[in-house]
Amino acid sequence: MFVRSSIGLAFCLLLVSYTGFCQSFNRDTLRLELPRAERMFLDSNLQLIAQKFNVDATKALIIQARLWPNPNINISQGAYNTETKKWFQLADPNNAEQSFQLSQLLVLAGKIRKQTKIAETNYKLAEYGLYDLLRSLKLALRSSFFNIYYLQQTAKVYDEEIGSLKVIVDAFEQQVGKGYVSESDVVRVQAQLYSLQSEYQALIDNINDQQSQIRLLLQTSPSTFVVPIVDTGEITTVDLRRFDLQTLMDSAYQNRTDLMIAKGNLLLSQQNYSLQKALAVPDLTAGFGFDRHGSYIANYNSVGLGIDIPIFNRNQGNIKSTRILIDLNKTQLQLTQKTLEEQVTRGLQKALDADKLYKAINPSFAAHFNKLAEAMLESYKNRLVRLLDFLTFYDSYKQNIVQLNTTLYNKVSALENLNFLTGTNFFN
Repeated sequence: MFVRSSIGLAFCLLLVSYTGFCQSFNRDTLRLELPRAERMFLDSNLQLIAQKFNVDATKALIIQARLWPNPNINISQGAYNTETKKWFQLADPNNAEQSFQLSQLLVLAGKIRKQTKIAETNYKLAEYGLYDLLRSLKLALRSSFFNIYYLQQTAKVYDEEIGSLKVIVDAFEQQVGKGYVSESDVVRVQAQLYSLQSEYQALIDNINDQQSQIRLLLQTSPSTFVVPIVDTGEITTVDLRRFDLQTLMDSAYQNRTDLMIAKGNLLLSQQNYSLQKALAVPDLTAGFGFDRHGSYIANYNSVGLGIDIPIFNRNQGNIKSTRILIDLNKTQLQLTQKTLEEQVTRGLQKALDADKLYKAINPSFAAHFNKLAEAMLESYKNRLVRLLDFLTFYDSYKQNIVQLNTTLYNKVSALENLNFLTGTNFFN
């Protein structure tokens, strides 16, 4: 009778077990729906904020690229007159020497314009880098969000079974010496309990790893425990047949930021090649000069032009290097396109396979299995089934519920991966 009443207490204890699990690691519980989590992520993620600063810094370089070189002025004043034995005869210009020169570098071959285009392309690449980072971090956020949810559902199953077995073990240990329970039964139940506790600890470690990642993404305190709120009905009703492969491929070609970066790198190498050819053209220096007494006449005025003679250095090495880089970036672009096509095709295939596996599961499976579990526990309390049958059933119950949660997460993960690969939230 004591054994039966002790087993009956198990389900009462389970009502608070999972809440205790949440609070044993962290003090603050944060219940989040996915839209709110994404808003927190966009507002506070430090990686995104840092990349935004990088974009702004790159944009400022466009201003610098448009600027012309400053003019140069050179002023000279005679220091000591050896004839009059006087210093700095500013009051007597007839006995003093003054001169000055004003020069300006005239940049030829459209170098300023070409530099500006390169700066604008670098700015675009920095923007694409921001969007690509956002795309990757958003996948990490949503994956962790759903992973935590389904891992927590699995943890509840372990809580139930461990709680039940603990009560049974305690009851058996008190009855074993009285002849009501054999020592082999006690050992069998204890072995099952230790195995479950080991699996449960691995599961908790996985949850805590995911919690750590989502806290970093949301920039919450280390004491926060995130409890995702998920509408599983929306997930189960997603119809993958709404979108064919070509639609997904077109979206990927239009929205994938890594493809935009590959195109931007090709454009940048082409612009740099054009600039390097322009740098082979020497720039012109124009100037005006005045010399009071230092030339063949007093108050000498002059204008002049200066230019390098491109005999030895015609920028040959840089021109050849940038021409090769164009071919390199063309190859990288082709590789990115091929990779994109393969990823989208495989991503859709994985999503269809995950959806097919989920649809093969009876919708009432979980509820039906829960009722069977309750009936099995009641039958064991009334000694209508053997301990071995009871333990075998509970192990099957645990494995099937875990597999169900894994299947659901795999479907969600496949859909999120398809969003990532196409650059579009087809499934939200």
